[in-house]
Amino acid sequence: MMTHPAVLARLVEEYEVESELRAAGAHGPVRQQMEDVVYTLCVSTGTRDIDAALAVARERLRTVRFGGVGGVDDGEAAARGGRTLSGTAG
Repeated sequence: MMTHPAVLARLVEEYEVESELRAAGAHGPVRQQMEDVVYTLCVSTGTRDIDAALAVARERLRTVRFGGVGGVDDGEAAARGGRTLSGTAG
């Protein structure tokens, strides 16, 4: 089963934000959030490390945007609407 493009887009975005926070010296909850996002990206893409997970996620998103099956536009709108993986505001 493939992860919906909206979920992948949101996970990549969350990873990038967490990476910036971590680079800025944030600690504590940021570390756990980063670990959670990395784990979820790896599971969602069927990979074992973050570099591979990001590459797969970005390729799937690129494919969907440029001629793949299904549209990412609706998914991106949902992701920007503040929904988390559980579907609640977050």
